[in-house]
Amino acid sequence: MVQQKQATDPIELNDRSTRPSELIYGLHDRPPLIETIFVAIQHVLASFVGIVTPPLIICTNLGLPPTDTSYIISMSLFASGVCTFIQCKTFGPIGSGLLSLQGTSFAFLGSILGVGLTAIQGGRSPQQALALIFGVCFFGAFVNVILSRFLHLLSKIVTPIVSGTLVMLIGLSLIQTGIISMAGGRAAIANKTFANPQNLLLGGTVFLIVILLTLSKNQMIRMSAIAVGLAVGYVAAMFMGMVNFSALSQLPIASLPQPFRYGMSFEFTALIPFLILFPLTAIESVGDLTATSSVSGEPIRGSVYFRRIKAGVLADGLNSSLAAMLNTFPITTFSQNTGVIQMTGVGSRYVGFFISGILALLGLLPLVGGIFQAIPQPVLGGATTVMFGSIAVAGIKIISEEELDRRATIIIAVSLAAGLGAAFVPELFVGKPDLIKNVFASATSTGGLTAILLSWLLPQSPSTSPTELPVEQEIVDV
Repeated sequence: MVQQKQATDPIELNDRSTRPSELIYGLHDRPPLIETIFVAIQHVLASFVGIVTPPLIICTNLGLPPTDTSYIISMSLFASGVCTFIQCKTFGPIGSGLLSLQGTSFAFLGSILGVGLTAIQGGRSPQQALALIFGVCFFGAFVNVILSRFLHLLSKIVTPIVSGTLVMLIGLSLIQTGIISMAGGRAAIANKTFANPQNLLLGGTVFLIVILLTLSKNQMIRMSAIAVGLAVGYVAAMFMGMVNFSALSQLPIASLPQPFRYGMSFEFTALIPFLILFPLTAIESVGDLTATSSVSGEPIRGSVYFRRIKAGVLADGLNSSLAAMLNTFPITTFSQNTGVIQMTGVGSRYVGFFISGILALLGLLPLVGGIFQAIPQPVLGGATTVMFGSIAVAGIKIISEEELDRRATIIIAVSLAAGLGAAFVPELFVGKPDLIKNVFASATSTGGLTAILLSWLLPQSPSTSPTELPVEQEIVDV
């Protein structure tokens, strides 16, 4: 890239960190148009699969029709574009002003499926279940709006032991969903093709491709492992006659957002799991924004840094509420873009404006969502199973950085047992009141409540001191 800089904004000198030598364009520089577009496309490619996979998994498991699935995937892309613009541009106290990409979060997947499937089992339609999901996500997001003003208290509410256990539970509980998809999905269970040789061969092939590419020494290949695995599996499935494009003919060429298309309903008991998860994603965002600030040559301590972190978490909360209004799921910062900044040497926030435009444009094209909706379940399962396993490993890494004394061991052991027990034996809640079903419907809500209560109730050992807010802790968003 040409190393000419066109700085138009005053660079804050207060609390600045040393500018990395490999950084070509800093936060306030304006790269030439061609370079800006080229870098923006790389960010979109690195995050695209991570944005569309959660809504695809949720819609498939809730049994939504292909047209609804395609629409919700499109709205996930559109919402990611709008929310990325808010995060990069800043509006008053909202938005970090960093090159930080926003996308649908995997952290909520288990709880969303728990609430949605419980609602369907209670006699609601998949669309009515969506209304409940969007309602609790809309109101739950205001937890992060409030916490953004009191970030210093998060370390007392969610310690690394608690958050690490929660991240482990998110990954471990989702592995079951990945394996079911790899064997053909819930539709295959109904039509008696579940785990047949064709499904297992296709899913296993994608699984191996993702593993092999992830082990590559080339950073770009590693970052694109999921996308390449999905693409190869998709093409193979077409030759095997497993791809059905019939729904594409029913989609319009372009589609405008329809806020509250499915309506909104609310139940406080369904909100409880989200009250646990939103603070966790606030901590995740602190880690992502800190990493982005560091690789962009910006401060990672001092007044400028903390102002950006609070504004970024505030934007996360408001963006998640906006996403619910746009008929999609909670939005949070993505970690992939930090790697792209390191590879390209471009940390300019103006690139974020182009990223947001590309994502929003893709979201207005239902054909894009339709193509992803047609991905066969074994292909999706082969790619996401690795992804879910990596989330569990991220939780182990968080826990491993802490001293595992007897108190910490009890918190982890009991929380994992309670959370996974609730996930693996859902028959426990058959015939129970809706309050019990909603609160304990997922591993993250059951295990999360257990971890928080134990962390609060068990006495601290004399040598244990409160842990400072972790600034590099994150859930792996692939």
